Amino acid sequence: MVEEHFDVVVVGSGPAGSVTALVLARGGARVALVDKAGFPRDKACGDAIGPRAVAVLDDLGLTPTDPRAPLGDMVVVGPSGRRLRLPCFDGIDYPGYGYAIPRLGFDAWLVDEALGAGATSVTGRVQEIGVGAGDGPREGLRDGGGADPHVIELDGGRRLRADVVVGADGATSRVADAAGLVDARRVLWGFAVRAYLDEPVALPHIVLWQREPGRVFPGYGWLFPGPDGRANAGLGIGTLSDRRAGAGAVRLLPDFLEHLRRMGLVDKPGDGSGPGRLGGWLKMGMVGTTPAAGRVLLTGDAAGLVNPLQGEGIAHAMTSGRLAAEAVLAGPGTAAARYRAGIARQHLAYHRVAAAAHATLVGRPATAAVVGKLLTHPLLGRPLAGGWSVFWNELLDGTPPGIPRTVAAAASVIGRAVTRRSASARWFDTVWPTT
Repeated sequence: MVEEHFDVVVVGSGPAGSVTALVLARGGARVALVDKAGFPRDKACGDAIGPRAVAVLDDLGLTPTDPRAPLGDMVVVGPSGRRLRLPCFDGIDYPGYGYAIPRLGFDAWLVDEALGAGATSVTGRVQEIGVGAGDGPREGLRDGGGADPHVIELDGGRRLRADVVVGADGATSRVADAAGLVDARRVLWGFAVRAYLDEPVALPHIVLWQREPGRVFPGYGWLFPGPDGRANAGLGIGTLSDRRAGAGAVRLLPDFLEHLRRMGLVDKPGDGSGPGRLGGWLKMGMVGTTPAAGRVLLTGDAAGLVNPLQGEGIAHAMTSGRLAAEAVLAGPGTAAARYRAGIARQHLAYHRVAAAAHATLVGRPATAAVVGKLLTHPLLGRPLAGGWSVFWNELLDGTPPGIPRTVAAAASVIGRAVTRRSASARWFDTVWPTT
């Protein structure tokens, strides 16, 4: 059996894994970037690289080479068909714009950047993860002392040993399961399906779809511009802890595309059955997943770091990847605690509220319809649009003083008070008792 030794093994080469490996390699760590298949390859996604993600790329000195379309303001279409434009503006530490970049090229580019920094590409499917008796830690990372290395066995008889394992292997993470970091009864699952349309769209849209009078579809629809004159359209369904309901998004995609046509957002959507159709699971709001324990850290979708109100995950993937790498470089023996503290600072306050709101609204389509109609009504929606944009897109930390920041901060305070007795809040109190 072939056996190789690394300081860190990163399982999964999406944006979370690639950024983790990139920062580790730049810091001098011997890092393996493991994936079940090579790149380029596609992923179901809205292809939106938001302001926080752009800020991470800028901080790391990375400039995407793929074709891209600029993204700014977003339009929310309410259950009654009313449209509200949410502004995008510069923050203190993030720009007032994003990009639309197809994942087929974006992910491959990030992998290449990680390998160019010194990471080692390993192609193979993880069969087993465990702790071996081995020869103990090697020279390399600081504070490596005393722990036997983790053992990762791949198909084909390849075995990797490392002081630290980072799970960046998506919503259905094998690393998370192997480390016992997931409580499946608590996870907020979602399933999304995407199709490409051969017509341009000027602004990104989030659509609250009222399929029946007074009842909103339990999820969200989107219509985003693409860099090549095409549009990216998709439908995501929230299933709470029941993954059997995920097929609903696939089944209803043609109806949703027809809904976009009736609203005048597209002309000839088709039924979404072309070669660009692709689906995938989402794990949202951090609920049900502990992001780190011992020398195992989870990043991106594996940690449940997907915005539970509008589905953004790329920015979370890259910020968590950088946090994980920096925590490990500062000392693997204390990396888990350091990483958890970083995740708490950046995401906990928001996800505590947003996860509870998601769970409540997905299970109550009539309530969701009322909320959606109120927030997109001109008398309420227009004065709150700036603050809604900040809160909904998880941009409060870094927003300059002003009315939008005040509105978003008030929404956070009110949301925490309203959801403090929810099942999600109780889970956070148990897993994050000191926050």
